[in-house]
Amino acid sequence: MKPRDRVLTLFDHKKPDITPCFGANSTATYEQMEKAGASFPEANEKVAEMANLAMAAYRELGFDAVRVPFCQTFEAEALGCVLKPGGTENVPGIDHPPPYTLDDAVTLPDDFLSRGRIPNLIEAVRILKKEVGDEVAIIGGIIGPFTIAGALLDSVPILKATFRSPDKLHPFLDVAERAGTLLGKALIEAGADLIVVEDMQASPELIAPRTYRDLELAYQKRQIEALAAPVILHICGRVDPILEYMVQTGCAGISIEPKTDAKLAREALGAKGALIGAVDCPTTLFMQTAQDVDRIVKEQIEQGFDAIAPGCAVPPGAPTENLLAMVNAAHAHHVA
Repeated sequence: MKPRDRVLTLFDHKKPDITPCFGANSTATYEQMEKAGASFPEANEKVAEMANLAMAAYRELGFDAVRVPFCQTFEAEALGCVLKPGGTENVPGIDHPPPYTLDDAVTLPDDFLSRGRIPNLIEAVRILKKEVGDEVAIIGGIIGPFTIAGALLDSVPILKATFRSPDKLHPFLDVAERAGTLLGKALIEAGADLIVVEDMQASPELIAPRTYRDLELAYQKRQIEALAAPVILHICGRVDPILEYMVQTGCAGISIEPKTDAKLAREALGAKGALIGAVDCPTTLFMQTAQDVDRIVKEQIEQGFDAIAPGCAVPPGAPTENLLAMVNAAHAHHVA
């Protein structure tokens, strides 16, 4: 199979030839930047550099999918958040002060898709489609509603509001969902085969499982239903307490970190979706050996993962040797 077919087969309830390997989150590393001639901060800002660094995951590592963007700030910036530049070694972040308080009226700008770096991200997907789209799957990344709302309000106020005044969060979650959905639709129209929704702040390590169920679930479900492409849902940390709710969103797959019990995740998904992950990023991929990576990937395939992927964003300093070991171990496993 071509890499693109191998990945898309997962979401068509069929078996690929071999276990796919790709990154649901950022795939950028310094060694890829050198090979591609595309580095931070330009790869977080400019069209050609963004596309070239994404393609390096396929051309240099053999990933079955390429992905943009590499940071999690596109929607928030377009909604009025202050951007904190990332420089040559880090991705951009969201700076203080936040643009809203809980009592403010929040709106989705009519020109949202024309704001900030969003036009560049959409154009980068068009380039990926033209350059490698017949061969490799293209992933467009968007940020989930709770995380965008957290950027609009700041982390502490939104977490306090989940206990003290949860009803005040609904307008922010509504705008956040619509913003992410607009971007997701634009990325699909530009050529993305898949969408990954990253909702980092919806993790049970930050909010109570009942908060996820009562506040966030409906917005994630609405977003996923609105996107005409398979959606992979990624929430950081140990998501065991919310696995059943994640499945209820209707996502085509769940991306998890190794903190999550793979057996529980496999049981929660059943035949409804693909289980993706979960090679540990800060230790295994960054600090251990290629032999360690090979062993861990084989263990994870035995645990029922449908696709092997880094558990979260690849550390920029992760050695190419380890990433190649991950790909090779996955591809050595014949499924059909």
